[in-house]
Amino acid sequence: MKKEQKEQVVDELTQRLRAADTLLVADYRGLTMPQIDELRTRLLESGARFTVIKNTLTRRAAEAAGTEALLTLLDGPSAIAFLEADGDMVAAAKALADAARETRVLEIRGGIMQGRAVTAAEIETLAKLPPEDVLRGQVLGAIVAPVTALAGLLNAPLQNLVGLIDARIEQLGGEEPESEPEPESAAEPEPVAEEAPVEEEVAEAAPEADAAEEEPATEETTTDESTEEE
Repeated sequence: MKKEQKEQVVDELTQRLRAADTLLVADYRGLTMPQIDELRTRLLESGARFTVIKNTLTRRAAEAAGTEALLTLLDGPSAIAFLEADGDMVAAAKALADAARETRVLEIRGGIMQGRAVTAAEIETLAKLPPEDVLRGQVLGAIVAPVTALAGLLNAPLQNLVGLIDARIEQLGGEEPESEPEPESAAEPEPVAEEAPVEEEVAEAAPEADAAEEEPATEETTTDESTEEE
């Protein structure tokens, strides 16, 4: 490769390193060309571009781009998967992890995600996560569920209150208004039947009076009889 071509490669690689938010580095030694092509296709489907570049040129580009964390990963033949802006980080990690397991040759070294260096173990863990769309759904469900429960708790008393008000309105509308109780009248005189004892007393007293009136007549008779005898 001529010097001008090398300079051009370094410039292009520098721009890609500056623009890349996530990149994954692997040792591709031992892979065949068909295997590399298959891996490149898988990474493209996840929004990542798989590039094989000499370490000397990659180091120069990393220094120019200020990506010093990448320098520690450039040990031996290296290939870099640059994740595009709309790429799927989880799918790219899964593609590399699957290739490493299937070929038993590819070795994941690590990478840089959002400016932070990550290890090969972290990339393996990332590869075990569900796809991005499923993961988003799970996160959204975890966020929405408590909100829905809270909304239910807040709405339940309100709904109960509205139901009670409606029921009361129905009840008042369907029933005739209750008449006010009449004031209590003045005490009525006791019935005549209760005065019976007084009449009985008068009736009992009457014979005694008659008896008292008859006594003088008896005395008079006696006196007359005694006079006649004389």
